[in-house]
Formats: sequence, structure tokens, C-alpha cells
Amino acid sequence: MEVNRVLVTGWPSFLHGEATAGDVLAMDAVRGALTGAGVESHLALSPVLRPGGLDLDRADPARYSHLVFACGPLHGGQIEELHRRYARCVRVAVGVSVIDPGDPAVTGFDAVLPRDAPGEAPRRDLAALPVPQRVPVAGVVLAPGQAEYGRRRRHEQVERELTGWLGGRECARLPLDTRLDPRDWRLCTTAAELESVVRGLDVVVTTRLHGLVLALKNGVPALAVDPVGGGAKVTAQARAWSWPAIVTVPQVQDGADGPALEAAELDRWWNWCLSSEGVGRARARSDAAAAAREPAVAALAGELMDALHLR
Repeated sequence: MEVNRVLVTGWPSFLHGEATAGDVLAMDAVRGALTGAGVESHLALSPVLRPGGLDLDRADPARYSHLVFACGPLHGGQIEELHRRYARCVRVAVGVSVIDPGDPAVTGFDAVLPRDAPGEAPRRDLAALPVPQRVPVAGVVLAPGQAEYGRRRRHEQVERELTGWLGGRECARLPLDTRLDPRDWRLCTTAAELESVVRGLDVVVTTRLHGLVLALKNGVPALAVDPVGGGAKVTAQARAWSWPAIVTVPQVQDGADGPALEAAELDRWWNWCLSSEGVGRARARSDAAAAAREPAVAALAGELMDALHLR
């Protein structure tokens, strides 16, 4: 007796397909609906997206009675190949766009439940169905070369190791640049725009002094890494704020070629920044800075007046 087992596929299943968040959410919705109905199903994803997981090469057609293709447009040779490989399966497309009803990619399915098709009322996309999951949002602010530090600078190595480590964290990574430029829509035009983004983050990972300062000013924990061997202005600024989550890389020793960062130390400070203690410490630093703002401005004015010999 043939076992009812469904292989859930979509454009993210193809090695040379495009994986979007919407496509994956639609596939998750299909699998969730099947699981809720008591039907066993497996999700096939590209080995690029999920290394070591179930992909189309490993999904033996003989193991499945049905195949579902979720989301995206129905067209192209990759879908036609899917029909040939899984010819013995009942094949259904759901939540898809049908551009040409006569396309072999469309007609190869036993049933098509479209989100939009000629002559049919559109349906809401399946990506709206899965319950939203919350992961930390990490702003990433990296320093450029800073040639002024000479042989002490380890920026390229630190950035490579830090971003490699960060790629393994379960978080939404948001690259940020403190540069302001009204000619480039990708950059903020004013400091207020950048600070408004920072205030919405859960954590900032930074090798820049102002990445640290703007995070703490706005009550956001910062995992700061000083890319200058032995520490420089980022380390000094962390000390000025009494902020503990600072990683100072060692100076390069002649003939040495070891790592600049330790994953265990980054893990420890990442977990601390996202803990109630880290969040509370960042908010306390922000509150203290706000309370000291007026006296600090007055003190700055006094120092400037003295230095300028204007009083």
C-alpha cells in the first residue's frame, strides 16, 4: 500500500533558484497545513540555503506520493524538470502566479490553486499565514581602514572574523553606515535619521566608536570590537561609558598569524547584551547620559571659552 507522504517544494528548492523570505514562508504554511491535517510532509530546500538538509537531489521520488509547489511564478525549465523527475507523484501548485495557462510548467500539474491567474479573483499570498517569529535585530556598524593606526590596525581580519561569526547567529542583520550623504538614498541624510534606526534595534555590533556611542546614547546594548591591536579609541570610549561589552584584539606579533577574535568571547558578550542585565545596563547608561547632558554642555562651553580666550 502506498504511503501518503508529501514533498513540499518551491523556488527555494532549486540550486539555481531564488530563495526569498516570502517563498520560504509560503512553503512553511503549506507544510504546517499538511501537518495539521495529519499528513507527513518534508521540505526540500537548496543546499545553498540549508547545507546538509533535504534537497531535491536527496529527495527520492519513490519515497513520495505527492508533490506540492508553493509560491512564485509557474514558468521555466526548472519546474518542467520537476514534473519529469516526480512524474509518478500527484503534483499540485498552490499560492502561485499563472502568467500563461498553457505553459508546460503550468499544465504539468494535476491541480493549480493560484494566488493570481487570468480570469480569476486574486487570493492573499500564503506568506501571510505562518505566525511571525521574533529574532533579535542587530545593527552592524563597521569601521573603514583607519590607516592612521599603521601596523596596529587589524581591520580587515577583524571584519572578516566578526562578520563570519555574526553570520552564524540567529538574528536579523542590518548593515548601517554612520556616513551621511543626501546624494545616496542608501545612506541617511541626517544624524536624526540614523539615530531613529538605532533606537529600533535590539543590539549593535560595531567596530566604530560612534557605533558604540550612538547605541548607548539611545539605550541599545552594543557589542563593541576594537580593531586596533592593543586597543585605541573604541576601547577608550567603552571605558568612558563604563561599558563592559568591549573586545580588544591583541597586537600582531612578528611572525604570528593567529585569529584576532575568539568566538567564545563574542558569544558571551552577545548573550549578555541580549540579556535583561545587558538591556538594563544600556538603558541605565542612556538615562545617565541624558541626566548629565545639560551639565556636560555647560562644562563644554566653559572649556571652549577658556581655550578660545573669550572670557
